[in-house]
Amino acid sequence: MQIYERSDWPRFDWDQEGLANQLAAVRHRQGRLIGRMEGLGLRLREEAVLSTLTQDVLKSSEIEGEILDIDQVRSSLACRLGLDIGALTPADRHVEGVVELMIDATQKYEEPLTEERLFAWHSALFPTGRSGMQKIRVGRWRDDNSGPMQVVSGPIGKERVHYQAPSAEQLPAEMSKLLDWFNAQGAIDPVLKAALAHLWFVTIHPFDDGNGRIARAIADLALARSERSPKRFYSMSAQIRLERKAYYDILEQTQKGSLDVTAWMQWFLGCLDRAFDGAEGTLSGVLRKAKFWESHLGESFNERQRKVMNRLLDGFEGKLSSSKWAKLAKCSQDTASRDINDLIKRDILTKDASGGRSTCYSLNG
Repeated sequence: MQIYERSDWPRFDWDQEGLANQLAAVRHRQGRLIGRMEGLGLRLREEAVLSTLTQDVLKSSEIEGEILDIDQVRSSLACRLGLDIGALTPADRHVEGVVELMIDATQKYEEPLTEERLFAWHSALFPTGRSGMQKIRVGRWRDDNSGPMQVVSGPIGKERVHYQAPSAEQLPAEMSKLLDWFNAQGAIDPVLKAALAHLWFVTIHPFDDGNGRIARAIADLALARSERSPKRFYSMSAQIRLERKAYYDILEQTQKGSLDVTAWMQWFLGCLDRAFDGAEGTLSGVLRKAKFWESHLGESFNERQRKVMNRLLDGFEGKLSSSKWAKLAKCSQDTASRDINDLIKRDILTKDASGGRSTCYSLNG
């Protein structure tokens, strides 16, 4: 039995006293993090927000198996936030749509969550009207013309059904209940509201595709409300990406259990707490980046060098080779070699111990 099939649906319940200490600890850390970030200078604070939102957009898509271009995401966010990051990388319409959803959810957190707003988010996620090669209903609730909405895994013929969502005819009424609850003023703590809204939306699964990303955007909106601020200094999606298996396991377990969702609430609060740990990494990266450019103030760098240096400072994955430099900077191999050699001479880059075809480079120090 799915939880929405129970007679008391959707009267969720959880152990208030059992969660009290965990919630208080998370709220304390949340407040300290916000205070610490607000104490940064404007430029560093803007860089921290940009880094956080970039990770949020990238990782929320990665959870669904979709890899977006980091430069496109960062440029699109900077443009919408009015931040100057130098030369911008043109973003395709799909990246623009994903960014638009995230910006709307976090920067307009005070606005009510409505059916039309959700339809707009869904349309932004699927600008071509397709999910991959498959045509889907965009900006509308799903229908059951091709069968019930099921979340499955495994090869054809050996599929495992993790979950079956409510029928399409139930969606208008189900979503109306959820939206009325979400927009109402209530006694529930806003962080717990983020957790429950996430679960409730995923349970209803109202769209043909994109339900997970929209559920996480709704949670981000609720978390922004809990802080009364559009500035994002931690990424819940980035932490969920690290814990993806546990995330899907607890969702499946909860949707097939009772309406006592204490276990889900505990997991969500724990994941949020670990997301604050990730924010410490973001902050140290922002400070390291600022220190690097301050130490080289007045030195001359071409646009290619600035772009690749920033990628290294943002946490470039893997080793930097001349071929990767050429790809990142969109230049020839010879130009990449000249850029690299110039930085080696200035003691900014250093050549790693391995040589030959595997020659790689790192930031000095």
